[in-house]
Amino acid sequence: MAKEKNFEIKKVYLFGVKNPTITFEGTKNVDIIEPKIYEDGVELEYAINPLPDKNEFSIVSTLNKSRSTIRVFDKKNNKVYTYKNFLLRRVMTKFLRKFSRLFQIIRAVFITLGKGIVFFWKKYHFLVPPKLWKKYFNDFKARVRYRDTNSYNNPYNVEEYNKWIAKYEKEDEKIEELKYKPLISVLIPVYNIGKEYLFDCINSILDQTYTNFEICLVDDCSTNKETKDALKELESKDKRIRVKYRKENGHISVATNDALKMAKGEFVSLVDDDDLLTKNALYEVVKALNKNKKLDFIYSDEDKINVRGRRCDPNFKPDFSPDTLLSLNYICHLTTIRKSLVEKVGGFEVGLEGAQDYDLFLKCTEKTKNIYHIPKILYHWRMVEGSTSMVIDNKSYAVEKGKTAIENALKRRKIDGTVSVNEKTTYYIVDYKLKKEPLVSIIIPTRDYADTTRVCLESLYSKTSYKNFEVILANNNSEKEETFKMFEEFKKKYKNFRVVDANYEFNYAKINNDAVKESKGEYICLLNNDTEVISPDWLTKLVGYASQEHVGCVGPKLLYPDTTVQHGGVIIGLGGVASHAYIGSPRVDLGDYGRLCVPYNYSGVTAACLVVKKSKFLEVKGLEEDLKVAYNDIDFDLKLIDKGYYNVFIPMVELYHYESKSRGYDTTSEKYKRFKIEEDYMFKKWDKYIKYDPFYNPNYAKNAWFKLDK
Repeated sequence: MAKEKNFEIKKVYLFGVKNPTITFEGTKNVDIIEPKIYEDGVELEYAINPLPDKNEFSIVSTLNKSRSTIRVFDKKNNKVYTYKNFLLRRVMTKFLRKFSRLFQIIRAVFITLGKGIVFFWKKYHFLVPPKLWKKYFNDFKARVRYRDTNSYNNPYNVEEYNKWIAKYEKEDEKIEELKYKPLISVLIPVYNIGKEYLFDCINSILDQTYTNFEICLVDDCSTNKETKDALKELESKDKRIRVKYRKENGHISVATNDALKMAKGEFVSLVDDDDLLTKNALYEVVKALNKNKKLDFIYSDEDKINVRGRRCDPNFKPDFSPDTLLSLNYICHLTTIRKSLVEKVGGFEVGLEGAQDYDLFLKCTEKTKNIYHIPKILYHWRMVEGSTSMVIDNKSYAVEKGKTAIENALKRRKIDGTVSVNEKTTYYIVDYKLKKEPLVSIIIPTRDYADTTRVCLESLYSKTSYKNFEVILANNNSEKEETFKMFEEFKKKYKNFRVVDANYEFNYAKINNDAVKESKGEYICLLNNDTEVISPDWLTKLVGYASQEHVGCVGPKLLYPDTTVQHGGVIIGLGGVASHAYIGSPRVDLGDYGRLCVPYNYSGVTAACLVVKKSKFLEVKGLEEDLKVAYNDIDFDLKLIDKGYYNVFIPMVELYHYESKSRGYDTTSEKYKRFKIEEDYMFKKWDKYIKYDPFYNPNYAKNAWFKLDK
């Protein structure tokens, strides 16, 4: 009987003129393969990388340009693959790659320009406000740079989003019989809305598959006769519709409070007078309540309907994210809250019109932890003239009111902090003030590479505005004389610098855990030796967030030397166990809904730069030492999540990260075996988070951040 192939090479790519490399791609029938690669009889080291299909792999190896023959041995099956290292072939490959890239760039430029011309004419008639020039120019560069997105739908492209809707979005065909059927009061303040929009809104509620609701309409002294007539007509249409007519205009908070007083339901749902609910919206809410009757606060995903009646601009939200909520009102619609809770916090704040919902959400989420997110679009926000769904500048006062709502929240919570509006967006940044600077122990593992470590240390000492810190250099088997000279130099120069020996087999988790035992700080900063400080206030801001009771660990934006993004938060389950978001994005990229410019909750941040309170580090027993190299920081992040803490990514802080210079890469089969063992450990231990990251909406693709599958 024929022996099953261990692996089979399908494609070979030869690159590089001065520094040639060869890449083999193929299929495998076992988890771990161990080929032998020889170049003119000299055995080569190589790196094995898994491809998206679990049965596929790629092998990358560096070649000597003077040698000619490469042989790959499948030693288990006694199979030999032979290839020639031709200079002409490498030159042709380089030429074709450059030509292909140039063609793609030219194509992307023309496509982007064409779409831009249509957009600017339709939206501005080419009269673009000066303050938006820079934004659109950066958007143009990003679109040209990231042209290879054919595998995914862009949620912010109307055509692609609607294709995704047609393929993936299906309302439940089977409506379950619900035992618990609470009355839901839909609160709708009304002011001078057109009859067509109002009727569409009310009909979308009357058409609900869940029928135990009432509609509480409050007319805020409309001056439009059409609105008044429409309300009169609606009153007689269905007994579940009740209308109150105010005799004077009190604005949206007063009108919604009046609707709240009318409400007889156990729960209230908030709806604007020109928006639409999906057919199963209230059913989905009550279905969640049937699974957990203790829920006090439920919200869903949403999108918009443009002036042509097409759905666009979806907001696929994370599960409850308290720090994200302090950056923007990501909750918005559809929101259903226990009526007694709304009454307990005093209803809608008069004086915060434009941010009255935001203020209410901040208050309610302070009083309950029974918060649930339905990851389905249940609400369509209509884009009409004068609405904030069109352009936030239509209600610019709402931005200032939102700032006030956050400031009020900090006062209620007795937290010392300041709130600012991010200059490039309408989102907010909270800076927490420290009464005193607690001691921070900055732990830096290193093994030789004195020049790299020196860059890190000199930037730390010369740029850090935070004064109360100690540096613990964890020396892992350094051998070079220049390294020990550097140690002595910094010991003499700085009293807050010391070296602890970790002279055993490389184990990143153990090295850091042992260094923490030697630390004196109230806070721990894990820092790679191949980083470089950019922001002087980096430690102040990181410690400020780490000092909050609900926060686990905090991480900054990390940049490659070319200033593109290396770390923009960690998404669990992305591309396997976990991956960084926004890798390779421009430094100026704002991110989806501001994710690269204001604080956001993520399930994880990288330990290349991470700050955590020492007591919390010890509470979860530090880093897992069974994970010697890979994923120990992800495991640590998730242990904090499991304890009820929230991890935070704060992109206002930036460092350079040169990536793993002193340890090297996993280029041997032994290291690859270890990586597979550690990967399997994560899949077994954290399967629930790998399948469902609470801070990454399940509608998004698992192989591309914040994109939709085709």
